[in-house]
Amino acid sequence: MAKPALGRGLGALLGGITSREPTAPASPTPAPAATPSWPTVVGNQERIQRIALKRIHPCPFQPRKDFSEEALRELADSIKEQGIVQPLIVRAKGNEFELIAGERRWRAAQLIGLSEVPVILKEADDRSVLELALIENLQRENLNPLEEALGYAQLIEQFQLTQEMAATKVGKSRAVVANGLRLLKLPAEIQNYIRDGRLSVGHAKVILGLTRSEDQKLAGQRILKDGLSVRQTEDLVARLQNRTAGSPETGSTRNSAPVVRDAHIADLETRLQERFGAKVQLRYRQGKGALEIRFFNDDDLSRVLEIVGIKLD
Repeated sequence: MAKPALGRGLGALLGGITSREPTAPASPTPAPAATPSWPTVVGNQERIQRIALKRIHPCPFQPRKDFSEEALRELADSIKEQGIVQPLIVRAKGNEFELIAGERRWRAAQLIGLSEVPVILKEADDRSVLELALIENLQRENLNPLEEALGYAQLIEQFQLTQEMAATKVGKSRAVVANGLRLLKLPAEIQNYIRDGRLSVGHAKVILGLTRSEDQKLAGQRILKDGLSVRQTEDLVARLQNRTAGSPETGSTRNSAPVVRDAHIADLETRLQERFGAKVQLRYRQGKGALEIRFFNDDDLSRVLEIVGIKLD
């Protein structure tokens, strides 16, 4: 089942360019598959041209850092047979060119030794390039969770955007962006586990219930060693929280009864935060408690109220 396009769509951001199949040449002798004949004009009159592959360089804003060798080889084999059906998007950088979209195709073209590739030359500032790089990857091939989070962080920090604005740019909810950014608070060791696919985002959300990095690392190691499920990880985190709450460092005594942070309550709190896209604190004890949802301005409050079906007059 094809994935739905995100946000405004890559085509809209590229000024109305749409992907087209290459037009076959009029000559009775067919052109080689790796060098198809391209139409002169597409979309809003932006020309497709051929540029030497060695003049094109990767974009520093590219959020994807890990490229599967196997997937690249499969793409290279496809290009060898069918050619590059969709041109790369580049911008001029002096006498060279910088990729905006299409790094996988660029890498695959290198594998089979193409000397030239079809490109569309686009004028774009750094903000547009980063947006387009993020959106292309989100639409075409999923980033791993850490790459996605780093892309959001770069978009926010480099261009002084709010989480809400960044979410709109890439066609995601604020809660998705906020939860992605939370992964960057984890120790580098845990982030590497997530990047490699050894830990799931579900595991990471539970680990974030621990406040000390030492406990987070310990939890990650135990999950990998014992092959713990997310539910088993919740139990592990509850035990670690209990141990930390009763340690001498926190000022508790052995006879004191520390408040244990129930893993199921922590998970519910996380789900509420995802739903409201805001900091949520859930206090619960024997069927009673309180739910606190934080907001930072009137617009934020209006957004939260609308989620629960209340509209301000």
